[in-house]
Formats: sequence, structure tokens, C-alpha cells
Amino acid sequence: MGIRDIIEGKKQWRAHVARVKSLPPDYQIVYQEMQKYLFKVGPIDLVDGPLLPGIVDFFAEGAAAGKGVVELIGTDVAAFTDDLIKDSPTYADAYQESLSEKPGTNDK
Repeated sequence: MGIRDIIEGKKQWRAHVARVKSLPPDYQIVYQEMQKYLFKVGPIDLVDGPLLPGIVDFFAEGAAAGKGVVELIGTDVAAFTDDLIKDSPTYADAYQESLSEKPGTNDK
């Protein structure tokens, strides 16, 4: 990863954060909680994948339609977030796979 990639990544992240800050306050709070949860659970493609921008898009559409965030996702934020990543590989899955491999059978 070169310096240009790092700079471009920071620009993209700042633009993402600006989009989050443009959401209504209740959406921002829920998004921040979802983000914290996702960073702990660790879907492998979280940072570079479409999940976080997709959540912001979904929230922006809901806010534009005049819906409250609870009306949009329900009262259980963790359950909603778990449903979003139920088929995504996580770091915990990768770790479990590495434990189940036989010693000395490195596939690299």
C-alpha cells in the first residue's frame, strides 16, 4: 500500500464521516452504535466493503422519507446489525478455521 492509497483512503473515510454527520441526530446515534458493534464483531470486509456506506445510504433514504430510525430498523439495533452480517465471514470465523486446520498443512 503506497502513500497515495493511504491518502485516498483517508479522503474516502472523511467523506463517509461527513455523510454520517449530515444525517438527523437519532440516525447518527444509531449509526455510531452499529459501527462500534461491527468493529467489535469484525466482518472481514468491513473497512473496504459496501456495508458501512450501504447503511448510510439506507439511513439517508429513510430520513428523506420522513421515517424515524426506530421505524426503519426496529428497537433492537444489535439484532438488525446481526442480520446485516449473518452471511459475512468474520475474523472469528477465520480464527476458528485456522484452529481446525491440522498442524503443518499450511495452504499458502
